[in-house]
Amino acid sequence: MIKNISAVLILFGSLIVLSTVFTVDETEQVVILQFGKPIRTIKDPGLNFKLPAPIQVSSSFENRLLQYDVPPEEVLSRDKKSLIIDNYVRWRIIDPLKFLQTVRAIPTAKTRLDDIVYSELRQELGNHDMFEIITENRELIMNKVTLASNEETSKYGIEIIDVRIKRVDLPQQNEASIYARMEAERKRQANKYRSEGEEEAQKIRAATDRDQTVIMAEAYKTSEEIRGEGEAKALDIYASSFSKDPDFYEFLRTLETYEKIIDKKTTLVLPGDSKLFKRLTQ
Repeated sequence: MIKNISAVLILFGSLIVLSTVFTVDETEQVVILQFGKPIRTIKDPGLNFKLPAPIQVSSSFENRLLQYDVPPEEVLSRDKKSLIIDNYVRWRIIDPLKFLQTVRAIPTAKTRLDDIVYSELRQELGNHDMFEIITENRELIMNKVTLASNEETSKYGIEIIDVRIKRVDLPQQNEASIYARMEAERKRQANKYRSEGEEEAQKIRAATDRDQTVIMAEAYKTSEEIRGEGEAKALDIYASSFSKDPDFYEFLRTLETYEKIIDKKTTLVLPGDSKLFKRLTQ
């Protein structure tokens, strides 16, 4: 009988000890509740103690970085373009006690995140044109959304690490008209560039033709000057030669004339008193 009582007491004592000792994993954080009221928060991993239930109970919460894919929503940009935004949120629980008192569980927290992030995203994207959202300003826009969302979720013990857009789509019914407008705008830009290019080409051709005319005129002028100088020098040489020995010069010029006008097929008819005939008879 005594042995049975001892065994029961040992078993009961073991149960009490087991209910007072618990381990906090490195991936979690714990809030200790005493009769439903929080009394302390444990964030460091390791072995811990509490009073047995139902006096004290523990509630565990994730200590890791969490990710939530927000359902795609329609947003209107500043230039009145309707966009389907597919984004995600990376977040963590930084105050498990506040988290427990406000949202209590992760599914409820995701609902609050969905409302807050979509509200901030819609408000911020509404201040930018579609071109800015899908190109160079996206990083700056999403940083602003992250800061604003984090400020709102801090009262739930939640920290927003990052909000990012995975993809941006156009509504199905608007794609054709938007693509048509984009194509028309690109064609307008292309025609403008072609017109400007043709105008520049005409200017270059006109300048080239003008330069060619000037160069040809200068070359003709220079060639005429050189030709005139050469003829003047030739005349000087002829005059100098004639003044030194007129007979020899006359004889030489006559021979040159023969060379030009007489060949094997030529019959020359001259009067008897011709000086040219006189040279042939001498």
